[in-house]
Amino acid sequence: MKVRLDELIQAIAVALDTVEAKLLGASFNHGKRIAVLCSLMSRELGLDIEEIKAITTSALFHDNALTEYILSEQETGEIQEFNMKRHCVFGQRNINALPFGSSAKDLILYHHEQADGNGPFGKKADEIPVGAQLIAIADMVDVTYHLNRVSSADLEAIRSEVASQSGKIYTKTATDAMLTVLDKSTLDLLSDRNIEETAAILIPPWEVKLTDNTLIRLAKLAARIIDYASAFTRRHSVEIADKIWHMGNYYGFNSTKRTKAYLAAALHDLGKLATPTEILEKPGKLTDSEFGIIKAHAHVTYDLLSGITGFEEICDWASNHHEKLDGSGYAFGKKADELDFVSRLIACADIYQAVSEARPYHQARSHDETIEILFDMVDKGQVDREIVNDFNIVFGDHARIDALPLREKLLVS
Repeated sequence: MKVRLDELIQAIAVALDTVEAKLLGASFNHGKRIAVLCSLMSRELGLDIEEIKAITTSALFHDNALTEYILSEQETGEIQEFNMKRHCVFGQRNINALPFGSSAKDLILYHHEQADGNGPFGKKADEIPVGAQLIAIADMVDVTYHLNRVSSADLEAIRSEVASQSGKIYTKTATDAMLTVLDKSTLDLLSDRNIEETAAILIPPWEVKLTDNTLIRLAKLAARIIDYASAFTRRHSVEIADKIWHMGNYYGFNSTKRTKAYLAAALHDLGKLATPTEILEKPGKLTDSEFGIIKAHAHVTYDLLSGITGFEEICDWASNHHEKLDGSGYAFGKKADELDFVSRLIACADIYQAVSEARPYHQARSHDETIEILFDMVDKGQVDREIVNDFNIVFGDHARIDALPLREKLLVS
């Protein structure tokens, strides 16, 4: 079974857009527009398909470390220029988890550099990889002008301003490529009504087997991005995915089912990137309106994952993580007969992790305290008794987790 990795990358990029919108004022589908512009410019420069794949993927993920950047700034109080470096370093580290080799070398690390050497690392034009030059100009132009809603009447003024920064902010290579491709027809391609179809055509397809380590690495990267949305969820998705991997071993899942369950667990809170941090970290009781915003994240996860080829079951498992057997959950209000075993398993893992880890509204809890809460939910008919019993066996204080096959034996970190 194969999965379209490029479609998953685009889904994660859409979620990242909400973070970049909050921090930098970027607009919806920003990542896709940058990737499309980079694809057009790369083709204009005659780059080969593997280079285009690396550049467009890096463009989609150019600000993948923004959640880490925000949290670092909040925790350390360090000046923004230092953290800008850090977010570039973290972003490059993350993209290095994908198998591009030298094609993606330093593309994210240097995507905030300027031709005159005034970027975070002081690199000048001839020291910046061509792909990083293209990402830099596409990013800046779209953030500045919101190309999804620029009228053709304003195009010449934008082109003139871009040209005036050649050799200053933008390299000559990147400026010439941008001025070649940025015309009225391109504006139409970048509009919100056309960007989905445009991206499908211009972002190279990338199919992998479901059990390919590349897919797992991408899921781990997504989980890290999601978890850094709040200081209180630093390892939430990662821990749930790990627990699901252990439970898959415990139940004897075959490699395909175990991998699919792991992916669903890692991506279950993807929609939470759209949730305001002040609501995620509110120490007191949420208002009905705030709780409604929180609840929406499960549906957003479904919306983001539902269009990915080969992800149908993974999408359902991920978006069912707040459903309850008695129908009292969300986002779809499903009941027991609509929730398969893996959906129930991920729901229990999510509750276990959320209850046991420290949150703004409660302290961290022990395994015994956590299991007691889960058994109370069993008595109310909300979660699966068999699964809670098994969680008590596998993750109890005297459990032999070390005797279970660890996912790290299969995966490369």
